[in-house]
Amino acid sequence: MSVICRKAVPEDVEPLFEMIKGYAERGIMLPRSREVLHRQLEHFIVAEVDGAVVGCGSLCRLGSDLVEVRSLGISEGYKGLGIGSRLLDRLVEEAERQQIPKVMALTYEVSFFLKNGFAVVEKEIFPEKVWTDCVHCSKQNCCDEIAVLKELHVSA
Repeated sequence: MSVICRKAVPEDVEPLFEMIKGYAERGIMLPRSREVLHRQLEHFIVAEVDGAVVGCGSLCRLGSDLVEVRSLGISEGYKGLGIGSRLLDRLVEEAERQQIPKVMALTYEVSFFLKNGFAVVEKEIFPEKVWTDCVHCSKQNCCDEIAVLKELHVSA
């Protein structure tokens, strides 16, 4: 099986929307409208197998030294094959390219992020995230996601 990780293009919006919707319906990921996906498309990386989008992930800048991994997901039937790690590697490479030293995520899949070099941290160390997104979330006062962080060695 040949997996290609590449920047998302407009034709990817519908498969991205459907994949993210599936996760959002299970309460695992925040939903994204097609309109939002079009606006944020430049921040998405997709994984493609035989011409089909089977995974995605994006980066959202939260400050001058912090980005968040968002919407990281893999289609059923393609999990456990290393595709998520490849997508995450591409997102971390992009953060390094942009000279952003900290990459964070809120997740239920802690072991996946630990395996990929992240460490568990307290959510409260990310006021940028709390005031940007969490303030609008229905789980704001009872959030059960775990914060993870990877510090990169970028040259100043």
